[in-house]
Amino acid sequence: MADSVYVVLALEKSPSFSYNGATQFDWEVIAMSIDNSWLDEMEARIPRGGVRTRFAPSPTGYMHVGNLRTALYTWLIARHAGGKFILRIEDTDQGRLVADAVDVIYATMRRCGLDWDEGPDVGGPVGPYIQTERREFYGKYAQLLIDKGHAYRCFCTEERLAELHQDGPNAKYDRRCLSLTPEEIQAKLDAGEPYVIRQRIPEGSTTFQDAVYGEITVDNAELDDQILIKSDGLPTYNFANVVDDHLMGITHVVRGTEYLSSAPKYNLLYQAFGWDIPTYVHCASVMFNDPATGAVRKMSKRHGDPSYQDLVALGYLSQAVVNYVALLGWAPHGDIAEQEFFTMDELVEAFEISGISKSSSAFDMDKLNYFNATYLRELTPEEFAREAESWIRQSVKNPAYDAAAIAALLQARCEKLSDIPEKVDFFDALPEYNVELFTNKKSKTNADVSLQMLQETVPVLKGLPEWSQDAIHGALVGLAEKLGVKNATLMWPLRIAVAGKAVTPGGAVELCRILGKDETLRRAALGMEKLNG
Repeated sequence: MADSVYVVLALEKSPSFSYNGATQFDWEVIAMSIDNSWLDEMEARIPRGGVRTRFAPSPTGYMHVGNLRTALYTWLIARHAGGKFILRIEDTDQGRLVADAVDVIYATMRRCGLDWDEGPDVGGPVGPYIQTERREFYGKYAQLLIDKGHAYRCFCTEERLAELHQDGPNAKYDRRCLSLTPEEIQAKLDAGEPYVIRQRIPEGSTTFQDAVYGEITVDNAELDDQILIKSDGLPTYNFANVVDDHLMGITHVVRGTEYLSSAPKYNLLYQAFGWDIPTYVHCASVMFNDPATGAVRKMSKRHGDPSYQDLVALGYLSQAVVNYVALLGWAPHGDIAEQEFFTMDELVEAFEISGISKSSSAFDMDKLNYFNATYLRELTPEEFAREAESWIRQSVKNPAYDAAAIAALLQARCEKLSDIPEKVDFFDALPEYNVELFTNKKSKTNADVSLQMLQETVPVLKGLPEWSQDAIHGALVGLAEKLGVKNATLMWPLRIAVAGKAVTPGGAVELCRILGKDETLRRAALGMEKLNG
């Protein structure tokens, strides 16, 4: 007969009271014999050999810049090594779930070019890839830790734990339940008392290796007996991560330095199970250069700092964002050490963990603007027109005005797509403007000169048999030559009259062509009226 391990499973019956901030249940405890062959089967499923990385977001909000960088670095490590990239959804924090967050994660990853080999929507050999669908696994592995003496049940009430934390929110658990006898534990189980399962931290110290920060040793006395399984039967983030990373064969774990303090606990869990420890890759924080205050601080949604979705909504291209984010804490080596702009294929080729910095990086909106403007310039006219059309139509509702023609004026004149609506709002309606705009020292114009130029221009434009850019340009250049003035002296008043703005995308010729003959002449007449007083 095969050896067996005994696992305690809790079956949800009915909500009763609150414990540790979570809804509690009455529990029926059932002892079940689990054949060791189940554990062997789980181990046999694990892919061996080759690099396997994972991005494991919680669907509790939208993708912030730090999340995106973690996903990108994780993806690059896998792709650089010819390995597998896994997407796992960590939804055990049920109280903070956002309804559409999973769809946002999928859409963001795809938009950024971060495809995955295994995941909830594509399957794979080690599924399920959603943590709540793996619930049964965690209870079994937690019981194994109890059997090995590396974990224990804690029956302490919410009130008692609150008393312990009176000395401070970071006060450690006093291990009261560690001293319970088997008989006392059984009596509490028989009485249906709710409990959590805690990790038992051993004495001594824990040393772990990080690919960025090197060897780190922590005194175990600084570590708390963290909760592994909550009273609702769901695992905590830290425990589920370890179990899932092992069962999915993850070789490299990328996360922020805020998890460095948890790494010793992860190590102790791996050691308790007798599992191989993956390569840890901890990345320093992304800081934010606040343009309003000049202060540099850690990026936070709480402060209103932009998420990936915010940046897209502000008119930044995904390619530009991804390229810029790649350089927030990583730098290429060798011949390409000074290179800034990378395609995804070039990033895959160049990315090495050794290029990740120990120092924090600063998210600079001006720098992102520079990247985005460069990417906008490199689009083909057709590509730019497609990207710009929806932004143009926010202001230019009149279908008679060609969006593609307007886009052609904008490609070299905007840093981000959200600049567009304000730049083109004069097409649909001529704004109110001050007659002082007609005065321009560089163009050698004032009110009198401008009036004269418009009076000369209107008959010429009215007489054009063809309303094309070449025809308009030829007529105006010829008129300037006839009058003995510079082209700018003639063009400036016309542009002010048709746009009502000192700064416009495109010059007078381009604007007149798009507006059409009738509208151009109407606006020129209004300009002359304004100049006449």
